[in-house]
This record gives sequence, structure tokens and C-alpha cells, in this order.
Amino acid sequence: MYRRLIAPGALAAALVLAIPASAADFEPGAPGIGDPYYPTYGNGGYDVSHYDLRLKYQPKTDLLEGTATLLATSTQDLSRFDLDLGLAASEVRVNGRKAAFTRSGVQELEVTPAAGLPKGTPFSVVVKYAGKPSDVKLWGFTSWQRTPDGGVAANEPEAAAWWFPSNDHPRDKATYDVSIAVPDGTQAISNGTLQSQSSKLGWTRFNWRSAHPQATYLATLAVGKFDITTDTTADGLPVVNAYSKDLGANEGAAKASVERTAEVAEWLESIYGKYPFEALGGYVPNVPSSFALETQTRPFYSPKQFANGSNVSVVVHELAHQWYGDSVSVKNWKDIWINEGFARYSQWLWSEKEGEGTAQELADYTYAQHPADDAFWTVKPGDPGAENQFDAAVYDRGALAIQALRNAVGEKKFFAVLKGWPKQHAYGNAEVADFVRYAEKVSGKKLGGLFDTWLYQPVRPEAPAVAAAPVREPRSFRQIAATNSVHDAH
Repeated sequence: MYRRLIAPGALAAALVLAIPASAADFEPGAPGIGDPYYPTYGNGGYDVSHYDLRLKYQPKTDLLEGTATLLATSTQDLSRFDLDLGLAASEVRVNGRKAAFTRSGVQELEVTPAAGLPKGTPFSVVVKYAGKPSDVKLWGFTSWQRTPDGGVAANEPEAAAWWFPSNDHPRDKATYDVSIAVPDGTQAISNGTLQSQSSKLGWTRFNWRSAHPQATYLATLAVGKFDITTDTTADGLPVVNAYSKDLGANEGAAKASVERTAEVAEWLESIYGKYPFEALGGYVPNVPSSFALETQTRPFYSPKQFANGSNVSVVVHELAHQWYGDSVSVKNWKDIWINEGFARYSQWLWSEKEGEGTAQELADYTYAQHPADDAFWTVKPGDPGAENQFDAAVYDRGALAIQALRNAVGEKKFFAVLKGWPKQHAYGNAEVADFVRYAEKVSGKKLGGLFDTWLYQPVRPEAPAVAAAPVREPRSFRQIAATNSVHDAH
């Protein structure tokens, strides 16, 4: 017989750990995750690891029916928690048992399990729901875009609540299985890889999987009739591109641009390191909007992005986000510069590669376009405020900050920073201060003053090194300036 002696203090501690929390210790999770720009976005008290969405969509009526299964872990002794959902729920179960639920606010679905969830407990949530996404108005607008033959979920910073219940904030990333049935002859596009496709009783079901952590706003869904092209990269990754059959005059330019996705991704790997996901591609549905968005593995492009001809620059922008924005996501929405500044700068690097204007020339020209009294300089890219989150200054002044970094640390260390950062924070979240510390570590230089000047001071910085001759517009400038990665609807 082996007898273990336990010190009195250790025994007391063990007994405390063995005593379950009382009902009084359980509290509701917060109705927001704590983002200062958007206090109601996301939720507290739990962390989602996986979403399984089983959907059925009728394009003629815009009716979406779904059963969502969320796998999560409680991060506190949880008596109740919120999900973000604009559609109507009909039943909720937690760990297989029916749970009480009610609506609160514009998008909050309050769920009360039959029993409290102790901190650290894995649990499942099943939500049955239905509705017409285009009828749902949250914060005064509708994010779901209707097309002549279907609908599209793609928007930033809010899109998920229109089509599935979630913890809707980039800080809670998860993997996804999206299974959707649509009428035969119609297709459904989502993120990641197509696992299977089958038809039965007049309906075709598409099963898509995202195997790497993904923010909720980066989950996408497009239903309609598409011309689809497929290929594989040199590394064997599947490439899926889709184009609405009724794009009209923009079709050729769209295909001429998006079909270069694999080529652009290969070039970006030379700058940012190995492509971080399991698939790539892009899709162009027939929507009236004019923006593009970095939906993970499969960016969304509005047809208007190609109204003036081919636009590979926008493909560069959205694919650059796969490293800066998707793999490494914002900690809070105030950190948007990490997404947009680097995506814009990637366009400048592509221009440099293509001989259409160096990054320095583009920086000089951008600087010269904005005199000291231009409101452009009052926007602080490092913390622009929710009202200016997608202002042109976040993109262009944000890119100026990156060029200033390049000039300050030299080519070798600059590109070491660009390649090392996505690896350092792969599949996680980070804030602007994290990037500053990393750039200082790699470069061996103090850079706080530089970033403060370019990202946080609401005035025009001292002129960088600009050619003495009048600054001419680089050939690629207008195409780059027209690229906007977010919505212009509200």
C-alpha cells in the first residue's frame, strides 16, 4: 500500500478546489466583449472554438433557415450569456438541454442554460433560427446584400449577425463548417475548402470548411448562379474563384484581375512569408455596392471595383489582408491601421514591382496631395475613432507611416519586420503598440517618436524626403486610391 501524506495547507487548498461554485457565484456574461469603439459588439463570459452552420436558403424569397451549433468554453462562472443574432430564434439548447432565451437590444439573444456553467467548462449551444436577412436592420442598416439570383453576406465590421448566431468580434476567432442547401442550379460559396457537394429532392447542399481560426466578420456566404474556375497553387492549395453570370460589361475585367490571385499570393509570400491558410480565391457577385473585403481565403469584390478595367491592385490589397488582418487580427477595432495601412502599402509595393511608381514616389505624391490644413491630417490612423475607422487617412496616412519606418530602419530590417510580424502573431490578435514593440526589437531602434508622429498626432508631419522637382502622379496612383476594402453604405 502506498500512503501519500498531504500537508494541512495543501489539503485545505485541495478541498477548496473540490467545492463547486454556489449558485450565487454564477453571473451573466457581459453583453459586449469590451471594445471601446463598439461596446455592444461581441460578448463576455465564453470563448467559441468552432461554428457548425447547417443552413437552407431560398433565393426567391430570401428566407434563410438555420441550425447553428457552437462549441465554446466558459471563461467565468456563467449563469447566462449573450449571442449576437438579428434573425428570429425558435429554440436554444445548451449541452443538449433546452435553454430559456429572450431578445435584448438590437442584436442580443440572451440565453439562460438549465444549469450554470462553471469557469473552464466546455459546452455546446444549438440555436434553431430563421428569417429574411435583408429585412433585418441592426444599428439602422441592413448588411445582407441581395442579388438578382440570391444574396451575399460580406461587410465590416458587422456582418455575422445577419446570418448566424455568434460572439461577433475579431477577438473571438474560431474554425467553421458551413453547410448550405440551395435550389438545384444555384451555387453557394463560402470560406475555405469545399468538402463535398450533393443533390437531393431538388436541393443541392454545399459543405465548406475553414480549418484555421477565423473572425466572425470574415465568414462569408454567397448564393447565386456563378461561373466558377478552379486551380491549385504551386504548393497544392486549392484556388476557387466565382463570378456572377450577369456581371455584364465588368465581367472581363473582373476575371482578368481575380484570376491572378495565385500569382499575387505567391509574390506576397516573398514579402510576408508562407500563405497562412488552406485555400485561396475570390468572388465577384452582382451586387450594387462598390467595396471589396478580405473575407478569409476568399475575398469579396464588388463589380464596381472593375468598372474602369482590370484592377489587380485591389486583389493585392485583399490578399495582403490574409496576413495583416485575417491571420493577425485586430485586438480592438481601434487597431485597424494594422489591417488597412499594410494592405495599402502592399499596393504600393506591387506598383514598385510593376514599374508603375515606387513606394517612395507614391508616398511623396500622397503627402503632396494634402496641404497642412487638410482634414486628412486630423485623423489619427493609430486610433481614428469609430467615425473615422475607414477614413482614407487610415489607409494612406497609414501607408505613409510604413514608408517612414522603411526609411528609418533600412531595407533589410524593414522587410524582416514585415515578414516576421505575421509569424509572431499567427492566427491571433494584436494591437498597434504590439507592432511598435516588435519593430523596435527587430530593428534595434527606438521608434516610438516616429509612430507617434505619423499615427497619433492630428497635424501634418514634417515633410519626408521629397524630390525637388514637382511631384508627378505615379501611373498606379488613381487605381490604388480608388481601392476601398470596406462598405460605403453607412
